[in-house]
Amino acid sequence: MASARDIRGASPYVAIENEPAPKLIVDPPLPEGLVQGVYWAQYRVENLHIVPVFGEGGRQVSPRAGHLHIIVDDLPWWWADASNNNTVDIVNLPPGQHKVRIELVDPNHTIFPGQVVTQTFIIPDYNSAAAHQRNLHARSTSLE
Repeated sequence: MASARDIRGASPYVAIENEPAPKLIVDPPLPEGLVQGVYWAQYRVENLHIVPVFGEGGRQVSPRAGHLHIIVDDLPWWWADASNNNTVDIVNLPPGQHKVRIELVDPNHTIFPGQVVTQTFIIPDYNSAAAHQRNLHARSTSLE
């Protein structure tokens, strides 16, 4: 049987010597969201706790702490996600091709080496699909 440490990781009461490098794993966006103009991508991290701890002092904690930076379509701004809710959620994306970049960063906003995931995906024309469904429903209702 797996121990609590095996599943949850190290205790926060004891500093970890030679912590292994953090790792970011991001699943492809959920198709159920894309057809609604929503990007939902589940993620998990290894060897790091995602928490709202920022600044130089946060770099000294053990187990290691950090958060995510999320950038949409190469815009010049990003947001920090320290919620650890396991899914990045971006709504109201217009139809067409989009790109989301997710970075695993330390409390000082420095990217951990190699811990960036970029996903390119297509949002279908969900507005016309919804209008088409409404028209079909209206026609079938008027035929009754």
